[in-house]
Order: sequence, then structure tokens, then C-alpha cells
Amino acid sequence: MTETIGGNRPNTMLARTGFAVRATLHRTDTRIVLVGVSLGYLLAYLFAIGHLSAGDGDFGLLLVSDPASRAFQPMGTLLWEPIARLDAGVATVFVSPLNLLLGLVLALLVGVNIAVSFLAWRQPEACGIAGSSGVLAGVPALLSGAACCAPVVLIVLGVQASGILLTAFSALVPIALALLVGSLLWVGRTVDPAYLQ
Repeated sequence: MTETIGGNRPNTMLARTGFAVRATLHRTDTRIVLVGVSLGYLLAYLFAIGHLSAGDGDFGLLLVSDPASRAFQPMGTLLWEPIARLDAGVATVFVSPLNLLLGLVLALLVGVNIAVSFLAWRQPEACGIAGSSGVLAGVPALLSGAACCAPVVLIVLGVQASGILLTAFSALVPIALALLVGSLLWVGRTVDPAYLQ
């Protein structure tokens, strides 16, 4: 029995996904996509949880007392208390190390998903697909990121969301993490290293 390009064996899937991610990091166009999407997603995530807002033109830093213990104080499901307020003129950022870490992990996963999907779109022969269908590889990444983006979508649409609804969305973060990893493996397993040498 011959193995297809999109083999389902775990070692093949991980190896091909790893190769696709490395290929993404070595190309200028996909690096730009990775950085741009990751930065945009991180800013949207911080805005959605209320830790980023428009500034009032002031500059300064306000640190809470005992920041080491306050950094681990939960404010909700997968949401921790800020330990500092940074006023940077055009923006005000509430700094919470754990929220920043979670947002960065989510942002990088979304960025890598979109960058690998962009690579598949730019070089569809590497995935054994027709040129016009390479963009379909981006669909799982977009769908899997929806759980984390849902508060942003509600804000953009002007829907008043209750505290219960926002709590439900924050509880979906672990599901979104699993879906992002799964969609990265799904797209990455189809990449044929022979076409990306």
C-alpha cells in the first residue's frame, strides 16, 4: 500500500508539519504574514479582554503593590489581574503577564496557521492540490480561531454581550487552542518537502 502525500501516520504528520513551519520561517513573504497576523491577533485579543484601549495622550507607568502575587490572581476563566498600567500616548495597556502569555500563544498559533496556509496557496503543488484550491487550506485556521475572536466580533458588530456570554467565550479558549493545533497539523501533513527545496 502506498502512502499518500497527506499520510496520517503521526510521525509523518509531525515531520511534514515541522517542515512546513520551518519553510514558512525561511521565506520573506510568509514571515511577513506570520508577524502581521500574530501582531494583529494579539492586539485584537488584548482589546477583547479589555486590556488595550485608546489612550488620552498621557505617558506613564503605574505598578500595583506586590505585583508578583497579584499576577496570579484570577479575574475569571483564563483571565488574570493586571499588575501595571502603561499609558503610551495613543494607547493604554493593562499589563498582565499571564494574559499576555496566553494571548501570545494564541496569536502565534493563528499566525503560523495562516502563514502555512499562505504557503500552500502560493505553492499549491507542494500540497498536491490545484492552484486555485490552495486557499482552501486556510479555512480550518480561520474557523478554529473564531472561539477566541468571538468577543471582538461582538464588539465590531455592536452587540451588547452580557458577562455570562463573555465568560462562555473565554471558556472556549482551550477548545480553540486544540483546534488551532489540529488545523496546523491538518494543513502541514499535506506539504510535500520535495516541492519546497
